[in-house]
Amino acid sequence: MVNSTNFSHFILGGFIHTGHLKYLYFMITAILYIMIVFCNSFLIGVICMKRSLHEPMYIFLCSLFVNELYGSAGLFPFLLIQLVSDTHTISAPLCFLQIFCLHTYAYIEFCNLALMSYDRYLAICCPLQYNTRMTSNKVALFIAVVWLHSFIKFLIPLSLSIRLQLCGHIINKVYCSNYVIVKLACSDTRVNNIYGIISTIFSISVPLIPIIFSYMKILKICLVGSTETRQKAVSTCTPHLASLLNFSFGCAFEVFQSRFDMTSVPSVLRIILSSYFLICQPLFNPIMYGLRMSKIQQICKDLTFSQINCLHRNEVRIT
Repeated sequence: MVNSTNFSHFILGGFIHTGHLKYLYFMITAILYIMIVFCNSFLIGVICMKRSLHEPMYIFLCSLFVNELYGSAGLFPFLLIQLVSDTHTISAPLCFLQIFCLHTYAYIEFCNLALMSYDRYLAICCPLQYNTRMTSNKVALFIAVVWLHSFIKFLIPLSLSIRLQLCGHIINKVYCSNYVIVKLACSDTRVNNIYGIISTIFSISVPLIPIIFSYMKILKICLVGSTETRQKAVSTCTPHLASLLNFSFGCAFEVFQSRFDMTSVPSVLRIILSSYFLICQPLFNPIMYGLRMSKIQQICKDLTFSQINCLHRNEVRIT
């Protein structure tokens, strides 16, 4: 990878000088990462261990939580190292590895949300056909296709970026980005740009079509359906819509910042908003679904109370 560029490393120019406050920011970021790992791992464990949660909706949720761990692993370890470093450099291979992780994370996230919207459409609009149309084999196939397709799909733009000859090695962000690498190139980037436009349109439209279709059908059934149907739709679709809007907002700002001049925005705010979809989404999803999904909420309560009772019995035995 290094021989395919003019530089063996890149400088992340998005970091600002914070002096001794860098250790405070390191602690805050580390705590945030620990919370993300704990919350997502806990819910993955709950879904895997409880047979009552071995349903399509919760299996899709499990895939979503695994993706949060995957995306966080592509950002936080690098970010923590850079926060306490004085040089803010990253080797070219690690930079391209981070690009691969973060871009595939974003596409898998969007596709997972599209699968979940289709699942909710079947459960609300076609309840009698749900078990035959959303079998466990189909769920496994859907998830496998999303993950494999995302990995294979991004190998093309990544390989196009690796071959570029670069005129600079300063990335004005706190993490590596494929579009910024292309902007640093002094060789011909027409292939990268054309493929990038086509890939972006494809990446947005493919998940967006089933999401729009599903919610149009859900809205239609809610308008003519019973109160029970509307309550079911609200209870199961609210966390999904909140997650979708939260992720879309973060991605939209990142796209705008990459394509347009955002120097008028304060640097700290620019850093926070550009990293929003990578930092907040992995924590937002487990908290939102853990609080809003009644089955998960009840099982978490039962596990908590059982642990408290177990500790209490052990204390009684000791005394």
